[in-house]
Amino acid sequence: MPNIKSAKKRVKVISVKTLQNKMFKSQLKTTVKKFYAAVEGGNKAEAQAAYTEAVKIVDKAVAKNILHKNNAAHKKSQFTHALNKMA
Repeated sequence: MPNIKSAKKRVKVISVKTLQNKMFKSQLKTTVKKFYAAVEGGNKAEAQAAYTEAVKIVDKAVAKNILHKNNAAHKKSQFTHALNKMA
């Protein structure tokens, strides 16, 4: 345990940020699963809406430094490929 006041604060701040990151990652995974479920379902309109949401949340993850930009680009490419394969 830290003894210095600023170190104690850092422990508290890091725990809060870790929780926020976990919540965001969970939301990201859920959105991606919804997209792939819509693609599997075969409903083009539903899949298009889920695609838009998935790309949006992946871009937010990059902005928050949760995902690397190349990882996000790869994911978005996979989403686009899956959506185009439906047609």
